[in-house]
Amino acid sequence: MSAGRVVIYGGKGALGSACVDHFKANNYWVGSIDLSENEKADVSIVVPRDANWPDQEAAVVSKVGDSLNGQKLDAVICVAGGWAGGNAEKDLAKNADLMWRQSVWTSSISAAVAAHHLKDGGLLALTGAKPALEGTPGMIGYGMAKAAVHQLTRSLGAEKSGLPTGSLVVSILPVTLDTPMNRKWMPKADFGTWTPLTEVAQLFDKWTKNEERPKTGSLLQLITKNGITELIAAE
Repeated sequence: MSAGRVVIYGGKGALGSACVDHFKANNYWVGSIDLSENEKADVSIVVPRDANWPDQEAAVVSKVGDSLNGQKLDAVICVAGGWAGGNAEKDLAKNADLMWRQSVWTSSISAAVAAHHLKDGGLLALTGAKPALEGTPGMIGYGMAKAAVHQLTRSLGAEKSGLPTGSLVVSILPVTLDTPMNRKWMPKADFGTWTPLTEVAQLFDKWTKNEERPKTGSLLQLITKNGITELIAAE
């Protein structure tokens, strides 16, 4: 008997893989959605990379439905995303377009999956970014995309958003996640201020089980100091 059903959008990335591993270890049925397969998931949906936004949404919503056989999901967790720097001087549209595809398309498709396949009272978790609460002049496309995810979260947490009754919608706003790639590019950073991936996965697990749930529509900053992570709601 499984503990429940979750899908992880971005299930092959560093955080997504950690989430797939965590939920599998805790006896959940786990679906992964990504541009490449996660062989550890029960079902791995590979998004057609060259398809446009509406076609990606249609493909993902339909494939998730096929894999569930009429069952409902306990959680839809979107940890897809990426990072690009740059200001208005060079490649603004190119970088903004990439960030939009990686963060906004994935988040909105996750919302559509939740609207169709999440159970009443289920969890939809998205990934924003703390820097995007303010101006991000050195990474404008990234800031724009993450600010859009924040807006989406607040909209989905309000009445008549189209989500199932009693759903919890929340965005985590990390500063820096402790991923192999971040360690590679920032080897001299203070890792004690980086949020461990297992902690994020445990948070999602708690909320999926209806434990220590924040208010729906919340933007929760993950602030890690000396290896201890606090959740601070953004105003």
